[in-house]
Amino acid sequence: MIAGVARDLRAEAERANERRVLVLAGDRERGVDAAYDAVESLGVDDGDVTMVSTREGFRFEETRPRNADELLGRTREAVVLDCHERFVPNALGRAVGAVDGGGLLVLLTPPLDDWPGIRDRFDDSLAVPPFGIDDVTGRFRERLVATLRAHPGVAVVALGGDPTGDVLKRDGLTGNAGDERDETADAGGARRAPPGAAFPAAAYGACLTADQARALRAFESLADPGAAVVVESDRGRGKSSAAGLAAGALALGGTDVLVTAPAFRNAAEVFARARELIGTEADGDGGDNEADEREIRTRAGGRVRFLPPAAAADVAGEADAAVVDEAAALPVRLLEGFLDAPAVAFCTTVHGYEGAGRGFAVRFRERLLDSRFAVRDVRLDEPIRYARDDPVEAWASRALLLDARPAVDAAVDDAAVGDATYRALDPDDLCADEALLGEAFGLLVAAHYRTEPNDLARLLDAPNLVARALVADGRVVAVALLAREGGLDAATRRGMYEGERVRGNMVPDVLTSQLRDEGAAAPRGLRTVRIATHHALRDAGFGTRLLDEVHAEFAGDLDYFSVGYGATPRLLRFWRRAGYRTVHLSTSRNDASGEYSAVMLRPETAAGRDLLDRHAVAFRDRERDGLSDAHRDVDPDVVRGALRACPASAPVDLTETEWRSVVGASVGPGMYDTAPGAFRDLALAALIDGDPELDDREERLLVRKVLQGRPWEEVADELGYVSTSACMRALGDAYVPVVERYGTEFALAERERFSNE
Repeated sequence: MIAGVARDLRAEAERANERRVLVLAGDRERGVDAAYDAVESLGVDDGDVTMVSTREGFRFEETRPRNADELLGRTREAVVLDCHERFVPNALGRAVGAVDGGGLLVLLTPPLDDWPGIRDRFDDSLAVPPFGIDDVTGRFRERLVATLRAHPGVAVVALGGDPTGDVLKRDGLTGNAGDERDETADAGGARRAPPGAAFPAAAYGACLTADQARALRAFESLADPGAAVVVESDRGRGKSSAAGLAAGALALGGTDVLVTAPAFRNAAEVFARARELIGTEADGDGGDNEADEREIRTRAGGRVRFLPPAAAADVAGEADAAVVDEAAALPVRLLEGFLDAPAVAFCTTVHGYEGAGRGFAVRFRERLLDSRFAVRDVRLDEPIRYARDDPVEAWASRALLLDARPAVDAAVDDAAVGDATYRALDPDDLCADEALLGEAFGLLVAAHYRTEPNDLARLLDAPNLVARALVADGRVVAVALLAREGGLDAATRRGMYEGERVRGNMVPDVLTSQLRDEGAAAPRGLRTVRIATHHALRDAGFGTRLLDEVHAEFAGDLDYFSVGYGATPRLLRFWRRAGYRTVHLSTSRNDASGEYSAVMLRPETAAGRDLLDRHAVAFRDRERDGLSDAHRDVDPDVVRGALRACPASAPVDLTETEWRSVVGASVGPGMYDTAPGAFRDLALAALIDGDPELDDREERLLVRKVLQGRPWEEVADELGYVSTSACMRALGDAYVPVVERYGTEFALAERERFSNE
């Protein structure tokens, strides 16, 4: 019976160029056997099938649920996702995206009635101490099961003890017979190059939709320095194919095209289309070795070559043009490196799993628009790998909220911060109101660089998380996702201190395991995991109002509030104004944001104040030396913001000899190099306390030269001084008000000595 169901689904999917889902619900062993029967009935090669499971030993390509990102950028005839033992929502998103038009996604699940109540290894990851596995709920799976039972294109088989007991609950057939007409071609049967096109006609002839042809025309601008192209689409719209055709066309004209993506497999389509277009123009036959796969040369002297993101960013300026595929999945720090290229294209997925990385849209987009590039935007909407009305795309988008969006601008334009209503986003209320859930989750997706299907499960099921929102005229205009942390028993704290991994509890873990404070996990905290304001209402006070409401609601139940985030000058100012103070700056950049992460606390009780006080002092002392070591490349404005938010004043205890050097450098013939430690102590104090006599450039000078120890020439060039000697004089001038503020009687007398001269 299962083989027949699979064949019927496959046949309809092929006719309609759509995808179908087959749910095999029941015992795991029976499910695996049934999945083999289903796949064998499809008549596809084993090499076109992937099995995603915690188990091993399948004859198909295998991957673990935690490694399902290996499917990104690839297409498969069939994917089998084993949802027993460890059901990871992210893996479901990746598996759906890998199935090609005419293909089948097979889900092996427990009985659907039982599934929401079954706890597995993914649920165990949601059981953040002090909560246990019994505190985790099954709302996400309950909602998922409802979509499987109701959505077109999804077949459900309830497995019996043997094949004779199998029951077909839904056949998954939609009745769509497909349309044999090729609507993407013109009357002549092929897409023609537009008038005045610079790329070969064959490139336009290879486009499958008008959207692709528009994108290809935009890519033509990459032949000229100063051009930037941004191509956005949902998954399966052919942006990578268009980029490959463009790369091949540019190479045929003699251009050196540098291509990058999170991994080479993500750029495989780019190279496949480039190679097809170049054809016999390529030197050699392409070969099977890795080097040939990653570089194509043309007789005109052009080439298309792949480098990993970090290596590509370092040499972007040496290529004629750079193409960055799946840009949303790369750290902002790496994306900035491609602004050195003469011309550059960024291709990014808007919705779908790859679009979970929001660094491009949230943080990098403004930097690109402020750059020297003339930016052209192209949006691709027409699917290529499957039909426009593919029911599986619609099902996955709803089940995982891949297309979640905030309320439209017009619905919130007139919202006033004082009129908004503060409310709890109870998980049961979210599950009962799809509009509320979609707007709240959509704000998190749109406003942050990483929000993914796993986060939807956490929002609905994790016992340590709570969500709060501001609502105006029934629309969500601001949302905060909050995590309860700390309050851990002595045994757990001891284990954490001795190196054990404790899930969740991010701030207590940093303070305990990294900063060696065994008592840090005893006070109870509430961490802001995400906070987002509707983009049409930014800088209107909604984020501040939401935080104020959160503080008022929870202050009596905990010892401190906390936050950890990729530090930028703007965010540091926001959190400092909200009463948060710096206790840590990570020693390495965040993989997702490309920024150093700041940890800040806002105490509410004596225990919270004690925690802040001791870690603020430790942070101050670390930064005195750390800024010339691990933090030597931190942006000076980030350093200024982090130090300004540190509540521990820096002690100034200089010897008379040191004061002579500092005073002499500021008003006399002294030199910085004779007492760098003294200058460092004073700079740290001035930046923490905030000296109104120092302007922004002078503070940056204190950071770059005195605290980070950069060479004079480099500092002078970065800060815009006409020469190194001018930079040296500026440093002396900057210490005039510092001496005035912190100088001892001896120091002030020394200063008067030179003033009198």
